[in-house]
Amino acid sequence: MMKPVPRQAVALCRESEGLFLTAYLCPAGVPTIGYGHTAGVTVADVGVRTINEQQADDYLAEDLTGAAQAVDRLVTVSLTDNQRAALISFAFNVGVGALGTSTLLRKLNAEDYAGAAAEFARWNHGGGKVLPGLTKRRAKEAAMFLADVMPPVPQAVTYN
Repeated sequence: MMKPVPRQAVALCRESEGLFLTAYLCPAGVPTIGYGHTAGVTVADVGVRTINEQQADDYLAEDLTGAAQAVDRLVTVSLTDNQRAALISFAFNVGVGALGTSTLLRKLNAEDYAGAAAEFARWNHGGGKVLPGLTKRRAKEAAMFLADVMPPVPQAVTYN
């Protein structure tokens, strides 16, 4: 039985992708609709094809389920829920094939968790250029990936 998609992955994807009810070209030039859904969306759909919020939610659930299945199949080491969520978001965004051939996955499966976390930042290009939105997303994924293994940053203490 497949483990459910962690709510943190859903939230990160919703936040990072934004909701677009009309098809558009993403910054990398890929026809997209909803929360980053690309399957079956064509250039001819851009500016014409529309969906409602329920359809966008359904597409996201379908897309994240596929990404989760790929993560569960490709990763051979144990993961925390946050690590799995970060990888699902990553796989959804860059594609399952890219995850499967990535240095990130190779390092992770070699139990180099810190090395794997550092690899997220390398995946911030779209259409041949650095995209600020991807840089921000990769930083959030890396932070989520490390959330359970890094000690929390101490809060400032005030002395009277």
